[in-house]
Amino acid sequence: MRYITLLILLFSFSGLKAQTYEAGVFLGGANTISDVGRTNYILPSDIAFGGLFKWNISKRYAWRGSLMYGKFTADDNKSSSTARQQRGYVVDNSVLEGSVGLEFNFVDYNLHKLGPAFTPYLYTGITYFRYDYEYFNGGILQEIGQKDGALAIPMTAGFKYRINQFLIFGAEIGARYTFTDNLDASNPKGSNFEEFQFGNIFSDDWYVFSGLTLTYTFGRKPCMDCFE
Repeated sequence: MRYITLLILLFSFSGLKAQTYEAGVFLGGANTISDVGRTNYILPSDIAFGGLFKWNISKRYAWRGSLMYGKFTADDNKSSSTARQQRGYVVDNSVLEGSVGLEFNFVDYNLHKLGPAFTPYLYTGITYFRYDYEYFNGGILQEIGQKDGALAIPMTAGFKYRINQFLIFGAEIGARYTFTDNLDASNPKGSNFEEFQFGNIFSDDWYVFSGLTLTYTFGRKPCMDCFE
């Protein structure tokens, strides 16, 4: 483990004199995959937006950080499952997340070379998010006005295209595997809430952000050949 840590530090410090940055916005939609509502992987039910920052350390890699907010509605009446339709639960919730990690470009992506630049990419890292803590009692959603937090693993795929010297347009779909089973109010924790639990308590919830990005590039020209 210490050798992996050392390699990461060396990789980071080797790029300190070769930096290109991006700062921009994300706009799209959010949906959840859980024990309530639809089970569609990508079907936004409400808005999502936020900001992101990237540090391009080579043609293939960029450190990335983001802060995003999204809302979603999980509605049993819109599910393809007859059992869920008969139950008829509806959950409204929202998430505010911060995420850091590494973005990998599938092809060389040199922002300082003349002409267009395009690449698909993958992103992963670690995410922490806050959400509304809720539960069902007698089929009625109980909103107690409290927040809870959990970690998640982001798994994002997208593409980006340089519009001009300074602007980059992109589109991405990012699923977050969370370490909570209560985004849909199905598994509140604590001895006082055991009677209100339902669904598959052994499967944690997911939420998905899908949308468009627009970033502005700035910083010194990097030594791209240093990482080949």
